[in-house]
Amino acid sequence: MSKQAIVLKNITKTYKLGREKIIALNDVSVVINAGELIAIVGPSGAGKTTFAHVLGGLIKPDSGDIEIDGERMNAKNDRKMSAYRNQKIGFVFQNYSLLPHYTALENVSVPLMVAGMKPSERRKKAIHYLQAVGLGGQVKQRAGQLSGGQRQRVSIARALVTDPEIIIADEPTGNLDSKRGAEIMAMLEFLSKKQGITVVMVTHDDKLAKRADRRLHITDGKVREA
Repeated sequence: MSKQAIVLKNITKTYKLGREKIIALNDVSVVINAGELIAIVGPSGAGKTTFAHVLGGLIKPDSGDIEIDGERMNAKNDRKMSAYRNQKIGFVFQNYSLLPHYTALENVSVPLMVAGMKPSERRKKAIHYLQAVGLGGQVKQRAGQLSGGQRQRVSIARALVTDPEIIIADEPTGNLDSKRGAEIMAMLEFLSKKQGITVVMVTHDDKLAKRADRRLHITDGKVREA
């Protein structure tokens, strides 16, 4: 029997746009097993990014329960949620979210700095993960000087450097051409299949979505198996 990594129970999240109430997630219940690669698909504005950010603890739902490895997240205060994000979750974003004037090494080291790791240890670990994503020769290069594909690899190395159990990737190939996008997808597949990391990927690319273990389609805040 597969271990349940993430359990969402009756999650609802709404926003206000002027006088209008936008229902981003509407009574959503989902189970994601450890090591699964899940693709989140659906039209723009359907609630995909909200879903990913709720999973990652970046935003809190209005109602419902979130369990990660059997631990209830709703009761955690901001400090504990910050520690949860730093220790359990690795984030990969479409726009890379790198500091352009920092080197690749410095960007990957940031989460370890937040965690309080000693400089020599975080340097060693950051270099290890940059080498793992094929950027061992670019450790001293500034992020702003790297190609799009290289920047996304730095982003993945930064996501992995804290040894997370879950990777949340929000449109990780959105700014890349098809070749570079396929390379990033192959890396996410490797993390899921070979490393046992749970990967939740938001994507508009149907070809990439079909390579996932499961597809969850979000429309008008509702989630169904695609």
